[in-house]
Amino acid sequence: MTKQHKRWSRKRKIWSVAATLVVVMGAAVLGAGGYFFHVAEVRTKKDFVGSGLVSKKNPLYPQQQKWLAADTETWHLRAKDGTKLVGSYLPATQPTNKTVIVIHGFGVDHKSMAPYGEMFHRMGYNVLMPDNRAAGKSGGKYIGFGYLDAKDYQGWIKELLAKNGKQSRITVMGASMGGATTMMLSGMNPPKQVEAYIEDSGYTSVTDELHYEAGNMYGLPDWLANLIIPVVSGYSKVLAGYSYHEADAEKLLAKNKRPMLFIHGDNDKFVPTRFMKPVYEASNGPKEKYLVPGAAHVESYRTDPAKYEAKVRHFLNQYFK
Repeated sequence: MTKQHKRWSRKRKIWSVAATLVVVMGAAVLGAGGYFFHVAEVRTKKDFVGSGLVSKKNPLYPQQQKWLAADTETWHLRAKDGTKLVGSYLPATQPTNKTVIVIHGFGVDHKSMAPYGEMFHRMGYNVLMPDNRAAGKSGGKYIGFGYLDAKDYQGWIKELLAKNGKQSRITVMGASMGGATTMMLSGMNPPKQVEAYIEDSGYTSVTDELHYEAGNMYGLPDWLANLIIPVVSGYSKVLAGYSYHEADAEKLLAKNKRPMLFIHGDNDKFVPTRFMKPVYEASNGPKEKYLVPGAAHVESYRTDPAKYEAKVRHFLNQYFK
């Protein structure tokens, strides 16, 4: 074999090894993307989240139990894609045209928001608390991560107006993924009857949140997360009908011109506290923020119930009179 043939043979081996590595790496990234899509979006029990219900030691326990014992109405809605959705509605003790729609977070159902529902009902409002798609009694195979949910809540708002009348006045409140849903909804041109929003512990975008959790929960380096998350988004687009580019609360908030209260705990390790600043700055309507010292994820209310209620009441008295 000539020297030239040896060089060609060596180059072929190098290219063969390189091509093999690329194929193996590509297969690994696709496999990892499929795994993370299943963890993030497929309707399964999320052991790392819990039930969302509070224990007897929690100061919000009496409120939770009072709401769960209430004689709520069951409402039904069919989403645009045919998914069957179910919600719980409790009219105010004294008749009113003011309703607060309360949105729960990831991996739980509406009962996780029972203390909030009781708070708003005690303040004199009608309260509507649906189960998101792929949660509770609602149908659906894939979690909407706020984006599909925001579209579903457009349907719930129409249902509320149909049942209670167009003279209805509405505030939307959500926590965690529900907070992200609230922010995304604000940028989807909801009807004029939606007058104000309260978001607690919401994330900037699905991409940002999954990138954070890839490192926080799985210890993945940034470069690997940057490879995997677009693949997860691709699975989401094909199977669930939306990409993570679309599920961007910060981007949608730029279209909002209505009042919003932003709440976050300064010890949040699940949706990091730093996410509060960009979403607050993105909103173009009247806005207030409440950063709660020492509060972990969706623990701001439990950390200081009296002050939390005072902040919420002050905001509503100002923008939802």
